Amino acid sequence: MVELLEAYDAILDFIQRGGNVLYGVMIVTFLMWMLIIERLWYLRLVFKKEFNRVLDAWEARKERKSWHAHKIRIAMISEVSISLNTNIGMIKTLVALCPLIGLLGTVTGMIEVFDVMAMMGSGNARAMAAGVSKATIPTMAGMVAALSGVFMSAYIERRAKRAAERLEDSLTMDH
Repeated sequence: MVELLEAYDAILDFIQRGGNVLYGVMIVTFLMWMLIIERLWYLRLVFKKEFNRVLDAWEARKERKSWHAHKIRIAMISEVSISLNTNIGMIKTLVALCPLIGLLGTVTGMIEVFDVMAMMGSGNARAMAAGVSKATIPTMAGMVAALSGVFMSAYIERRAKRAAERLEDSLTMDH
């Protein structure tokens, strides 16, 4: 319990040093990771059922060689591909948004530094430290959040592509 309270205090101290922009980074990161978790859940659990449903529907067809059957096969693969790629674009958008929000923190932190310089002069390093902290911490947090999202979105995209290819290979045209 003590460790949990210490972690909570460390997080609050980090947010206080980084400024209010960190709340924006946290919200975008939270949304991004909720979508990532949803996609991982879909790929791990839901897609298997979808794969089997489509495969069973295809195997139940008596005729699979005609032009009409070929178009039905393409439509089935396309529908599954759309399901596999749902929210990947949104994840990528949120990944791109994280460093931009971090840069907003840089701007607001530097404005604070310039305010301190205007009031107290440029010789007071202690007074400027809070602004410098508010300029660097949100940028770092935005970059770290974006990096985690880049790796996960690439992983999800690769898995979705492989799953669609596996489905395409499984829907044979013989019969």
